[in-house]
Amino acid sequence: MTLTFYDCKTAPSPRRARIILAEKNAPHDVVEIDLRTAEQMGEAFRAINPNATVPALKLEDGTVLTDNAGIAAWLEATYPEPPLMGVSPTDKADIATWQAKVEMEFGMGVASALRNSNPAMKDRALPGPHDYPQIPELAVRGFAQVDNFLDKFDAHLADHEFVAAGQLSVADVTAYVFVDFAKVVKKRPLETHANVAKWHARLKQRPAFQL
Repeated sequence: MTLTFYDCKTAPSPRRARIILAEKNAPHDVVEIDLRTAEQMGEAFRAINPNATVPALKLEDGTVLTDNAGIAAWLEATYPEPPLMGVSPTDKADIATWQAKVEMEFGMGVASALRNSNPAMKDRALPGPHDYPQIPELAVRGFAQVDNFLDKFDAHLADHEFVAAGQLSVADVTAYVFVDFAKVVKKRPLETHANVAKWHARLKQRPAFQL
């Protein structure tokens, strides 16, 4: 099966899919999309993904998956080993809950802080094909979200090896990527939260997490 993965090495969202592809050992070709030159906004890429975002994963039958949730679900169903979304109903629920927490409380906080405060993102407060104005109050809220989540996350990791269900999961992947990306809003969890740093160091030993 030939998969084509549309990536951008400098962006956090495609990195999440990149790690899962590697953990699943799923063979694929890679096409780099240069976000710095707004290649994702061009006609050629928007013919592939009208949302003008990465990641995107083109399947052998021509179907294009255009977000991390869909890509992760397809990979889990197609390459069930190792399981990254849980096996038992309880584990699946725990992983889904933490995945939502990480995305909504941490990822959204970082994105809101960055996109609503960085002058380079004027009128680009949300990703995608449409322009949206910055709202400074959302940046303030985003910084607070990040701080609150990291405190809660650090306490959770004091007695948990992994984020959820006692196993490596998509929730670990998502949290790991956002921990690294938080530096764009001058947050450095590896220096301020000891349990986050220990968890991050364990995952960093895995080849997929070095991508």
